[in-house]
Amino acid sequence: MIKSLLTEYGLPWLINRSLYAAKLKVLATIPATEKLFEKKADVKRIDIFNITVAGIKDFLGRLPREKQIELLFLADKAVKGVIVGFSSIDLNYGNPINWHYSPLKKVEINRFLKWYRIPDFDAERGDIKVVWEASRFTHLYYFTRAFLISGDKKYYNAFSEQLEQWLQDNPYPYGANYKCGQECTLRMINALMAYEVFQSNGLTTVEDKKNVSKLVEVCYKKILANFFYAHRCIKNNHTLSEICGLIIGAWCCEDEERLRKAYDLLDKEVQQQFLPDGGYIQLSFNYQRFALQIMECIFKLSEKTGKFVSENTKGRIKNSALLMYQMQDESGDMPNYGSNDGALIFPVTVCGYQDYRPVLNTVYALIEGRRLYQQGDYDEELLWFGNKNLGKALFAEIKREPSSFHESGFYSLRHNGGFLMIVLQDYKTRPAQMDELHIDLWHNGKNIFCDCGTYSYASNIGKEMAFTAAHNTVRVDNKEQMNKLGAFMIYDWTIARNVKHTKDSFSGTMVSKNGYTHKRKISNTEQGYVVEDEVNGDYKFCEFYFHTPCEVKVVPGGFKLLDEDAVICTVGANYGNIVTKKAYRSLYYLKKEQINCVSVRCNMIDKKCTINFNIKLLETN
Repeated sequence: MIKSLLTEYGLPWLINRSLYAAKLKVLATIPATEKLFEKKADVKRIDIFNITVAGIKDFLGRLPREKQIELLFLADKAVKGVIVGFSSIDLNYGNPINWHYSPLKKVEINRFLKWYRIPDFDAERGDIKVVWEASRFTHLYYFTRAFLISGDKKYYNAFSEQLEQWLQDNPYPYGANYKCGQECTLRMINALMAYEVFQSNGLTTVEDKKNVSKLVEVCYKKILANFFYAHRCIKNNHTLSEICGLIIGAWCCEDEERLRKAYDLLDKEVQQQFLPDGGYIQLSFNYQRFALQIMECIFKLSEKTGKFVSENTKGRIKNSALLMYQMQDESGDMPNYGSNDGALIFPVTVCGYQDYRPVLNTVYALIEGRRLYQQGDYDEELLWFGNKNLGKALFAEIKREPSSFHESGFYSLRHNGGFLMIVLQDYKTRPAQMDELHIDLWHNGKNIFCDCGTYSYASNIGKEMAFTAAHNTVRVDNKEQMNKLGAFMIYDWTIARNVKHTKDSFSGTMVSKNGYTHKRKISNTEQGYVVEDEVNGDYKFCEFYFHTPCEVKVVPGGFKLLDEDAVICTVGANYGNIVTKKAYRSLYYLKKEQINCVSVRCNMIDKKCTINFNIKLLETN
């Protein structure tokens, strides 16, 4: 294991991770050492966002009345301390809000402990992300948008009161809400944008300005004091978020030197986190969207900072949006690929959480000056992070077609009414799930063969969803594709070999360091797809999985998928014992639904197994 960690994660990462662990121990043992890491922050201005408030108000006023009512309903709940957490579940933090409380476990974290004394994982408290959710201040967008629709000042009053309460209940650096620099960045962004909306309508007071300035100060101080962890140890969307926080803090403090360094660091980090073809380091569409929303915020900040990212950075961000566009269903939904913590950090449209059109459209338009989609509800995000002229931008008319993203490990085949996505990574960075050669099939807007998702990083169900058997691939003799240590550290990474892709076919081989190979060839036919699998290794059996939200009926030689009693797909198998069992899918963090899993179990004969699956797609009535 040590050899794998050194080879895959690298010696610098191991050293930096060890240094950070040592820092936490020193802080816990000798609290006075905090001063060694603290940096000064003197906030002098906070008007960093120049939002087209009138354009947003006009847009919201033209929404259908039922959507306006839904938005007002969400805002009214948040006024009373009931926050929509992880884009899906109501979390009641009380009124006034208890900022240190987990509504799911009904447990309060000790607010008098300094952040480094609070553990990341605690069985009694449960997932710390539940505690953080209210303090992220995402719900402030509901306040601002509800005010622009209704003109009711109760939404401004809720913003002002909750901000003041938060500062009173969260003195720096005490409590769980200072554990994460990314959370501090999002808190700053959301409070600053809400302040700009209410200030532009003449509602804010001197005390509001003082409170927002104080919030920026303490959050910026947290980021400055602990940025080493995000930069040297995590190296993912946390790093991008905290660089955004560095930009905001430096501008607000009129610190040109720190501002310049933050932009220089940003360009370097984008080159490291985004592959040339658009793939993202975290191997997750949800986190890729997260990173893109951070980037659209950074593009917006340039209006005030006067500093801009490089053309190379813009190119990678554009390619990232285009990659996701090619892997997207016409409905706007995407495969539930990779880790998914339910984050939609800027919920500034009435589109659903699973609809990726708002961010992809905005990012592409900010870079190219053209829209990816025809006009729709997703255009509101353009107004928050762009300007009213972009809402009238020309339609780019980019066609979705069979696509290869070799550097990122994504491939697609297309049929009339949908597409099939194949995942085969040749890992250069840490994997999050065991999903090599997973297939995701969409037909007529329905995710017929789906990924199980994530559910929670701090639960047994969530841990199981990261393993091989939660994906539409093969597991050999109960062995995983790779090995895992703790909650997040996967080692003994698989290797991709002999990958070929045309508009009508895909083939590739996964080599597992657990002693087997899996070759999968997929051909596009007039009726659907043929999947040819070959598994080699010194094992007794292998098991192929198909996860589906559809009803399943096993028939001689295969199985059928039904939607409302209508057959929409048949799968023929030339070998193996077919059984169905119940499984879980999580489309939203901490929320799960029961689905079906079809298992096709085959014996390994002379260390080999070959099997063909003939997938036929039928039109629904």
